[in-house]
Amino acid sequence: MNVDKIRTLVEEHRNGELSTDDLMERLKAFPYEDLGFARIDHHRKLRNGYPEVIYGQGKSPEQGAAIFQRLAAHNGNVLCTRATPRMAEAIRAVEPGAIYHPVCRMVELRRSNHEPLGLVVVATGGTSDIPVAEEAAIVLESFGSRVERLYDVGVAGIHRLLAHTALVRQANCIVAVAGMEGALPSVIGGLVEVPVIAVPTSIGYGASFGGVTALLAMLNSCAAGVSVVNIDNGFGAACQADMINKLTVRGREREQRG
Repeated sequence: MNVDKIRTLVEEHRNGELSTDDLMERLKAFPYEDLGFARIDHHRKLRNGYPEVIYGQGKSPEQGAAIFQRLAAHNGNVLCTRATPRMAEAIRAVEPGAIYHPVCRMVELRRSNHEPLGLVVVATGGTSDIPVAEEAAIVLESFGSRVERLYDVGVAGIHRLLAHTALVRQANCIVAVAGMEGALPSVIGGLVEVPVIAVPTSIGYGASFGGVTALLAMLNSCAAGVSVVNIDNGFGAACQADMINKLTVRGREREQRG
Protein backbone atom coordinates (compact mmCIF):
# COMPACT_ATOMS: atom_id res chain seq x y z
CA MET A 1 0.00 0.00 0.00
CA ASN A 2 1.51 3.32 -1.05
CA VAL A 3 0.38 6.92 -1.34
CA ASP A 4 -0.67 6.59 -5.00
CA LYS A 5 -2.69 3.45 -4.24
CA ILE A 6 -4.57 5.13 -1.39
CA ARG A 7 -5.18 8.26 -3.47
CA THR A 8 -6.64 6.14 -6.28
CA LEU A 9 -8.96 4.33 -3.87
CA VAL A 10 -10.16 7.61 -2.37
CA GLU A 11 -10.81 9.12 -5.82
CA GLU A 12 -12.71 6.01 -6.94
CA HIS A 13 -14.85 6.21 -3.79
CA ARG A 14 -15.48 9.93 -4.31
CA ASN A 15 -16.52 9.36 -7.93
CA GLY A 16 -18.90 6.58 -6.96
CA GLU A 17 -16.83 3.90 -8.68
CA LEU A 18 -16.09 2.18 -5.36
CA SER A 19 -18.65 1.61 -2.62
CA THR A 20 -17.88 2.29 1.03
CA ASP A 21 -17.97 -1.44 1.77
CA ASP A 22 -15.55 -2.14 -1.08
CA LEU A 23 -13.26 0.63 0.12
CA MET A 24 -13.24 -0.79 3.64
CA GLU A 25 -12.51 -4.26 2.23
CA ARG A 26 -9.51 -2.91 0.31
CA LEU A 27 -8.21 -1.18 3.44
CA LYS A 28 -8.51 -4.24 5.67
CA ALA A 29 -4.87 -5.11 5.00
CA PHE A 30 -3.81 -1.65 6.19
CA PRO A 31 -1.42 -1.20 7.94
CA TYR A 32 -0.53 -4.92 8.03
CA GLU A 33 -1.91 -8.23 6.84
CA ASP A 34 -1.88 -11.26 9.14
CA LEU A 35 -1.16 -14.55 7.34
CA GLY A 36 -0.83 -16.49 10.58
CA PHE A 37 2.88 -17.20 10.11
CA ALA A 38 3.72 -13.63 9.02
CA ARG A 39 2.38 -10.13 9.50
CA ILE A 40 3.06 -8.28 6.26
CA ASP A 41 3.84 -4.60 6.77
CA HIS A 42 1.97 -2.90 3.91
CA HIS A 43 2.35 0.42 5.71
CA ARG A 44 6.15 0.46 5.43
CA LYS A 45 6.40 2.28 2.12
CA LEU A 46 4.21 5.08 3.46
CA ARG A 47 6.44 5.42 6.53
CA ASN A 48 9.91 5.32 4.99
CA GLY A 49 9.54 5.16 1.23
CA TYR A 50 10.43 1.49 0.79
CA PRO A 51 8.13 -1.53 0.76
CA GLU A 52 8.86 -4.55 2.94
CA VAL A 53 11.51 -6.86 1.48
CA ILE A 54 11.34 -10.59 2.22
CA TYR A 55 14.31 -12.28 3.89
CA GLY A 56 13.99 -15.76 2.43
CA GLN A 57 16.49 -17.65 4.57
CA GLY A 58 14.75 -19.82 7.17
CA LYS A 59 11.35 -19.61 5.49
CA SER A 60 9.74 -22.50 3.66
CA PRO A 61 9.18 -22.14 -0.11
CA GLU A 62 5.44 -21.98 0.53
CA GLN A 63 5.80 -19.23 3.13
CA GLY A 64 8.05 -17.20 0.84
CA ALA A 65 5.63 -17.56 -2.06
CA ALA A 66 2.60 -16.57 0.03
CA ILE A 67 4.30 -13.43 1.38
CA PHE A 68 5.62 -12.52 -2.07
CA GLN A 69 2.16 -12.86 -3.64
CA ARG A 70 0.55 -10.57 -1.05
CA LEU A 71 3.30 -7.95 -1.38
CA ALA A 72 2.88 -8.08 -5.16
CA ALA A 73 -0.80 -7.24 -4.76
CA HIS A 74 0.15 -3.91 -3.17
CA ASN A 75 3.48 -2.95 -4.76
CA GLY A 76 4.90 -2.59 -8.25
CA ASN A 77 8.27 -4.06 -7.27
CA VAL A 78 8.88 -6.92 -4.83
CA LEU A 79 12.14 -8.46 -3.61
CA CYS A 80 13.02 -11.65 -1.76
CA THR A 81 16.64 -11.98 -0.64
CA ARG A 82 18.50 -15.20 0.24
CA ALA A 83 16.00 -17.35 -1.63
CA THR A 84 16.70 -20.99 -2.47
CA PRO A 85 15.98 -22.32 -5.98
CA ARG A 86 12.96 -24.17 -4.52
CA MET A 87 11.59 -20.96 -3.04
CA ALA A 88 12.15 -19.19 -6.35
CA GLU A 89 10.15 -21.89 -8.13
CA ALA A 90 7.31 -21.56 -5.63
CA ILE A 91 7.27 -17.78 -6.07
CA ARG A 92 7.30 -18.00 -9.85
CA ALA A 93 4.36 -20.41 -9.68
CA VAL A 94 2.21 -17.66 -8.14
CA GLU A 95 3.96 -14.66 -9.78
CA PRO A 96 5.21 -15.76 -13.24
CA GLY A 97 6.74 -12.36 -13.89
CA ALA A 98 9.26 -12.80 -11.07
CA ILE A 99 12.92 -13.35 -11.97
CA TYR A 100 15.46 -15.41 -9.99
CA HIS A 101 19.02 -14.10 -9.77
CA PRO A 102 20.98 -17.21 -8.73
CA VAL A 103 24.30 -15.41 -8.19
CA CYS A 104 22.91 -13.41 -5.26
CA ARG A 105 19.96 -15.73 -4.50
CA MET A 106 17.37 -13.01 -5.02
CA VAL A 107 13.87 -13.15 -6.50
CA GLU A 108 12.74 -9.91 -8.10
CA LEU A 109 9.44 -8.70 -9.49
CA ARG A 110 9.88 -5.36 -11.23
CA ARG A 111 6.80 -3.71 -12.72
CA SER A 112 7.60 -0.07 -11.91
CA ASN A 113 10.27 1.17 -14.30
CA HIS A 114 11.15 4.82 -13.81
CA GLU A 115 14.16 6.70 -15.11
CA PRO A 116 17.06 5.72 -12.81
CA LEU A 117 18.24 8.53 -10.56
CA GLY A 118 21.74 9.74 -9.72
CA LEU A 119 24.61 7.28 -9.60
CA VAL A 120 25.82 4.67 -7.13
CA VAL A 121 28.99 2.72 -7.89
CA VAL A 122 29.12 -0.82 -6.50
CA ALA A 123 32.73 -2.03 -6.33
CA THR A 124 34.24 -5.33 -5.20
CA GLY A 125 37.69 -6.33 -4.10
CA GLY A 126 37.48 -9.67 -5.92
CA THR A 127 35.25 -11.84 -8.08
CA SER A 128 34.32 -13.92 -5.01
CA ASP A 129 32.63 -10.84 -3.52
CA ILE A 130 30.23 -10.48 -6.46
CA PRO A 131 27.26 -12.37 -4.88
CA VAL A 132 27.06 -9.81 -2.07
CA ALA A 133 27.67 -6.93 -4.48
CA GLU A 134 24.92 -8.14 -6.80
CA GLU A 135 22.49 -8.23 -3.89
CA ALA A 136 23.28 -4.55 -3.34
CA ALA A 137 23.17 -3.64 -7.03
CA ILE A 138 19.82 -5.29 -7.76
CA VAL A 139 18.21 -3.78 -4.66
CA LEU A 140 19.47 -0.34 -5.69
CA GLU A 141 18.11 -0.77 -9.22
CA SER A 142 14.74 -1.97 -7.91
CA PHE A 143 14.55 1.11 -5.67
CA GLY A 144 15.28 3.40 -8.63
CA SER A 145 18.96 4.30 -8.35
CA ARG A 146 21.32 4.18 -11.34
CA VAL A 147 24.08 1.66 -10.72
CA GLU A 148 27.51 1.13 -12.24
CA ARG A 149 29.29 -2.11 -11.35
CA LEU A 150 33.06 -2.08 -10.83
CA TYR A 151 34.10 -5.61 -9.99
CA ASP A 152 37.48 -7.16 -9.11
CA VAL A 153 39.35 -3.92 -8.40
CA GLY A 154 40.95 -4.92 -5.10
CA VAL A 155 44.16 -3.64 -3.57
CA ALA A 156 46.28 -6.56 -4.82
CA GLY A 157 46.13 -4.82 -8.19
CA ILE A 158 45.27 -1.25 -7.27
CA HIS A 159 45.85 -0.01 -10.83
CA ARG A 160 42.56 -1.71 -11.75
CA LEU A 161 40.70 0.70 -9.47
CA LEU A 162 42.75 3.75 -10.42
CA ALA A 163 41.87 3.18 -14.08
CA HIS A 164 38.25 4.01 -13.13
CA THR A 165 38.88 6.99 -10.83
CA ALA A 166 36.77 9.30 -13.01
CA LEU A 167 33.74 7.01 -12.73
CA VAL A 168 34.11 6.62 -8.97
CA ARG A 169 34.28 10.40 -8.52
CA GLN A 170 31.03 10.90 -10.46
CA ALA A 171 29.04 8.80 -7.99
CA ASN A 172 26.85 10.21 -5.23
CA CYS A 173 27.74 7.21 -3.08
CA ILE A 174 29.97 4.13 -3.35
CA VAL A 175 29.25 0.66 -2.01
CA ALA A 176 32.62 -1.06 -1.49
CA VAL A 177 32.38 -4.83 -1.01
CA ALA A 178 35.45 -6.78 0.11
CA GLY A 179 36.60 -9.80 2.07
CA MET A 180 40.16 -10.88 2.95
CA GLU A 181 41.75 -7.87 4.73
CA GLY A 182 38.90 -5.50 3.77
CA ALA A 183 41.10 -2.66 2.52
CA LEU A 184 39.08 -1.55 -0.52
CA PRO A 185 36.73 0.93 1.25
CA SER A 186 39.66 2.79 2.80
CA VAL A 187 41.37 3.17 -0.56
CA ILE A 188 38.20 4.41 -2.23
CA GLY A 189 37.50 6.69 0.70
CA GLY A 190 40.82 8.39 0.07
CA LEU A 191 39.85 9.15 -3.54
CA VAL A 192 36.36 10.63 -3.27
CA GLU A 193 34.34 13.31 -1.46
CA VAL A 194 31.15 11.27 -1.12
CA PRO A 195 30.03 8.63 1.41
CA VAL A 196 31.51 5.14 1.10
CA ILE A 197 29.49 2.24 2.49
CA ALA A 198 31.78 -0.66 3.36
CA VAL A 199 30.44 -4.20 3.15
CA PRO A 200 32.68 -6.89 4.66
CA THR A 201 32.20 -10.34 3.14
CA SER A 202 32.86 -13.77 4.59
CA ILE A 203 35.42 -14.46 1.84
CA GLY A 204 38.92 -15.32 3.02
CA TYR A 205 41.19 -17.94 4.56
CA GLY A 206 41.08 -19.09 8.19
CA ALA A 207 42.29 -15.91 9.87
CA SER A 208 39.55 -13.94 8.14
CA PHE A 209 37.20 -15.53 10.72
CA GLY A 210 34.25 -15.58 8.35
CA GLY A 211 34.47 -11.87 7.61
CA VAL A 212 35.25 -10.59 11.11
CA THR A 213 38.76 -9.49 10.04
CA ALA A 214 37.36 -7.43 7.16
CA LEU A 215 34.64 -6.03 9.41
CA LEU A 216 37.13 -4.83 12.03
CA ALA A 217 39.47 -3.42 9.37
CA MET A 218 36.63 -1.41 7.86
CA LEU A 219 35.49 -0.17 11.27
CA ASN A 220 39.06 1.03 11.86
CA SER A 221 39.37 2.78 8.49
CA CYS A 222 41.40 5.99 8.62
CA ALA A 223 39.51 7.38 5.60
CA ALA A 224 36.81 9.87 6.53
CA GLY A 225 33.25 9.21 5.36
CA VAL A 226 33.34 5.40 5.51
CA SER A 227 30.41 3.67 7.21
CA VAL A 228 30.15 -0.09 7.70
CA VAL A 229 27.29 -2.58 7.55
CA ASN A 230 27.17 -6.16 8.73
CA ILE A 231 29.05 -9.05 7.12
CA ASP A 232 27.59 -10.00 3.71
CA ASN A 233 24.80 -7.42 4.13
CA GLY A 234 24.48 -6.15 0.57
CA PHE A 235 20.82 -5.34 1.18
CA GLY A 236 21.51 -3.03 4.12
CA ALA A 237 24.23 -1.23 2.17
CA ALA A 238 21.88 -0.74 -0.78
CA CYS A 239 19.16 0.84 1.39
CA GLN A 240 21.61 3.34 2.86
CA ALA A 241 23.19 4.10 -0.52
CA ASP A 242 19.81 4.64 -2.16
CA MET A 243 18.81 7.13 0.52
CA ILE A 244 22.08 9.05 0.13
CA ASN A 245 21.84 9.01 -3.65
CA LYS A 246 18.26 10.33 -3.71
CA LEU A 247 18.92 12.97 -1.06
CA THR A 248 21.78 14.21 -3.22
CA VAL A 249 19.62 14.29 -6.35
CA ARG A 250 16.83 16.16 -4.57
CA GLY A 251 19.32 18.64 -3.11
CA ARG A 252 20.74 19.44 -6.53
CA GLU A 253 17.24 19.85 -7.96
CA ARG A 254 16.41 22.37 -5.23
CA GLU A 255 19.62 24.29 -5.97
CA GLN A 256 18.75 24.45 -9.67
CA ARG A 257 15.29 25.81 -8.88
CA GLY A 258 16.97 28.54 -6.86
